[in-house]
This record gives sequence, C-alpha cells and structure tokens, in this order.
Amino acid sequence: MIFIFLLLSKLKILETTCMFTLSSFTQMQLHITIAELIDNAVDEIQNGATFVFVDKILNPKDGSPALLIRDDGGGMDPEAMRQCMSFGFSNKSKIAIGQYGNGFKTGSMRLGADVIVFSRHQNNMKLTQSIGLLSYTYLMQTQQDRVVVPMVNYKFDTSTGYLERLNDGEHFRSNLSILLHWSPYLSEEELLKLFDDIGNHGTKIIIFNLWFNDDGNLELDFNSDPEDIHIVGDIKKIDTHSASKIVNEGHIANRFHYSLHAYLSILYLRIPESFRMILRGQVVKLHNIADDLKYTEFVLYRPQCGSSKEGVSVTTIGFVKEAPKGNIHGFNVYHKNRLILPFWKVVNYTNTRGRGVVGILQADYLEPTHNKQDFERTSLFQKLELRLKQMTWEYWDYHCHLIGYCKRSTGDPGAPLNKRKTHGSIDLHKMKRQAMQENVTVAGCDQNVLTTASPTDQTVDQRIINLMEVQKKLLKECLKYEKAEEELNLKVTQLRRKTQEAKHEYDTLMAEVKSLGLYLWEENGSVAVPLVF
Repeated sequence: MIFIFLLLSKLKILETTCMFTLSSFTQMQLHITIAELIDNAVDEIQNGATFVFVDKILNPKDGSPALLIRDDGGGMDPEAMRQCMSFGFSNKSKIAIGQYGNGFKTGSMRLGADVIVFSRHQNNMKLTQSIGLLSYTYLMQTQQDRVVVPMVNYKFDTSTGYLERLNDGEHFRSNLSILLHWSPYLSEEELLKLFDDIGNHGTKIIIFNLWFNDDGNLELDFNSDPEDIHIVGDIKKIDTHSASKIVNEGHIANRFHYSLHAYLSILYLRIPESFRMILRGQVVKLHNIADDLKYTEFVLYRPQCGSSKEGVSVTTIGFVKEAPKGNIHGFNVYHKNRLILPFWKVVNYTNTRGRGVVGILQADYLEPTHNKQDFERTSLFQKLELRLKQMTWEYWDYHCHLIGYCKRSTGDPGAPLNKRKTHGSIDLHKMKRQAMQENVTVAGCDQNVLTTASPTDQTVDQRIINLMEVQKKLLKECLKYEKAEEELNLKVTQLRRKTQEAKHEYDTLMAEVKSLGLYLWEENGSVAVPLVF
C-alpha cells in the first residue's frame, strides 16, 4: 500500500491524508496532532521564543469554532514558509523535536480541512511577512489536479515605513484572490491586521472547518471546560469499585486521554522558565509524574546492540501514591525531552501483580515513528520492552508488601495481608546482590512494615535509605543546574543576536552619513578636527 501511495500525485496524497483524518484514522489522537504543532514552537526557543498560545476563536465568515496556535519564535521568511507548506520537505536537524518536518501538514489536516498561516520574520534588519493557505476544501471543490498553496509575501520598507508587496503582479493578485475567497477573511486589510499581535517575529496558525465525528459533533470540545480543550468521546469510563473508580478517573493517567491541558502538562520533561505554554488564557504548568510516586527507585539500563553500547537510560520507578487503590500502571517513555509513550503497559495485568507500578525514563537511543506516537520496532526497542517487563515484576515482588500485599519469595502474585499470612523470611543480602548486578538502587522498607530480617540487615537497609535520600537531593541539584545552564545559553543566544542587530544598524547609519557627505566633528583642544571615514 505504501508503494502505491508513492506513485500517486501530491494532490492524491493530500486527499488521502485528509481522508485518514476522519473516523478511519482514529489512532492518530487529536491531542498528539496539536502537540506536533506545539513542538514547532518549542523548537523556536533557541530563536528566542518565550510562549506558545493555544485557544479557540470564531471564523468571522460563518461563526464556527477555529483553533488558534501562536508563538513568538523567529518566524519564517517567504522561502521557509513555502517549504513549510510543501509536502515531503524538512529543514530540521536531528536535534529538533519536530525533526521530520511534516508535523504541520499532518497535524493541521488531522484537525481541520483548512489552515491559514501568518508568519513574520526579521533578519539583518529586513522584515518580511507571509500568508499561506493549505485548503482541502479549495482543492476538492475546484477539482484541482495538483496541490495549489496560495501565498502572498510582503516586505517592510524602512525608508518609507510602509509594507510593500513582494513580486507584485498577476501571480500575487491571483493568490490573494484565492486567499480571500477560501479563507475566513474578506479583504487584504483584514489579513494584514492578523499580524498586529505577532510582534517583530512569530507565527500564527488558524485551523478552520474543524472535523466532526461520526455522531455529528465537533471532535474538539471547547465548551465542557472554558480553560481546556477536550476530545469528544475520549473520556474513559472506569468499570470498577467506587473508591478505585474515583482514583482512576481523576488520575492524569486517564485525564490525558481527553484533556489537552493534562496532556501538555506531561508532554515535556522540562522547558526553560522563560517559556510558557498558554492554553485558553491559562499557563500550563509541567507535571512531573515522578512526584506522584512513592517508594521510588532509580534503575540504570545500558542497552547493547552487538558489541556497541547505544546509550544509557535511568528509569524512575515506584508505586503511585494512591496504591493499592486504583488500577494505574505503565511506563512513560520520553525521547529528547518529549513524551512518546505515555503510561505504556508492558505487561498484562491478569491479577494484582504489577498493579500500581509506574515508571519514567528518557530513551534517546530509540527512533520515534514519524507521528511521534510510538517507536520504531527495532531490536533496541524490543530489548527495552523486555527489560521494563522484568523491572515491573522485580519491583512488585520486592515492594508489594509496602502497599498491603504479601511479599513472597516466589514469582507468584501477592495477596493482601489480611487474607494470607506472610511466609518465610526476606533475604535482603540476596536482594541487594541482585540489585547491584542489575544496576538497581534499592529503596528502603517502610519502618511500619514488620519483617523477619535480622538487626544487622536492618542496619544495612537503613544505610541504603540514607544513601537514597542523598541521591535524591543530588539529582534535584543536577536538574536545577541543568535548567540554569539552559537558561544561560538562551540568554547568550539572545544577546548575540541583539549585538549583531545593533552592529548592523550602526553600519547602516554610518553608510548613510557617508552617502550624504556629512562630517562629524570632534573637539581636540581648541581645534575642531573632522573625523575621517
């Protein structure tokens, strides 16, 4: 099927993409497609971006809801804009979150039939602004045999203080006519007014003619919560006991499925303090899933492929604070700071064994799929999956008694202490030897839990508890210094750019002085000496 698609025209590819956005392509979750567009704004932090703004607006032509995404990044010049709206092109490096370059096209087409983009870019005191339209409605209703993406570009004339059209002529007027007919705006003045809140640089994306689901409702729900955007039909109803039901439905492991605010809060491990994600007027605060855990451990994993080591990942693992209530489990796998697999269930929970175990790790040695919903199924991925399964069982077997289950020396599932007696003693020495072999830092036992370990073992175990506390403090210090380093690097980049702009402005002014034949005079004692240019 893939090879057939490659033989189709670009128009057919666009049509296929849009068809996938309907019910036949439900696996591409809406919040993930919005995240694709937010990734582009986060990538612009290196160019001075300080925010990304997501909100609902109304289409001025028909009053229907539209989705707005705006940032104050570097923006795009006319050529970058053309490349952004062309299929199969990416100018992003491997270090960028949105490295594949197709997130804008696939993301916007998944959310709605049409998208209009406004971008302003400033480089070496030259300011340009561009408007482009990617419209499935236009292409289908006019029966185009090729993908037509109308664009108009402008340049700010510093000498007159006015905008001037770039390449003004029949081509410009034709593109402007298409924009005005198929976009939500009726005049060129209306289009240009959309730049008023962009500033000297930045990008604004407006997605309109949003898709409906099979029930005839908009897929994006703007009404249930005025400070959030929900996904219609994705609220998971939990069929369990009332106490557990409240825990499950209220936990972020369930809420991220339908709440964009919840999803954005765990989308990145960290962002600079100078950058904000603003959803419907409210700043989204990052939610560290590790803060929701108790009895945490840190497990070092060094994957190997052949004779070469491919990288290192440290997994934070523990029980959710609500355990044993609730049925929450799985691993949150990040790649280059960005969440790829949220609450990934690596084992089948046919009984209580493994219940409540949650982990967080960053696996930069894996390769995400193009839509960043999964990883490529490489041997490294398969090895990680196997290791996480083992990690889940090991953690549960050694710690289940801390949440009210019986700790057993066998691999059998635990049972509540009030239903089954504790059998046998706990071999702490064996546990610690195995932990060291597997690069596992063993957390201490709860002081309120009775065990049959000897006093010597308890002393050793207390030393491990103390070391764990020191390790946690050191980890927090490292994270604080890493964040400070990122912010300082951002400030250096901004200062360098301002210095270059100031130097360029100075050179321009000096050239104008020379061209006018003016002299600057410097008092040298009692004699006025002309400065030589």
